[in-house]
Amino acid sequence: MGNVRPNYIKRLAKRLVAEMPDSFSQDFEANKEVIDQHTNLESKVMRNRIAGYIAKMKEQKREDNVLPPET
Repeated sequence: MGNVRPNYIKRLAKRLVAEMPDSFSQDFEANKEVIDQHTNLESKVMRNRIAGYIAKMKEQKREDNVLPPET
């Protein structure tokens, strides 16, 4: 079973990806850094949830396109 994420996490993650699609990847740690640089979130938990959701979105998109994994 998958994770259940609140709508505000999904909404913010989708907005960030729409604004900066090339800034994010499947790498959770890199996504955390990008979120830190481009937002003013004070909550580490919220930042981590958004970064994880973005990583999962990128992974699913890559699987849908049947491309080789990033290295």
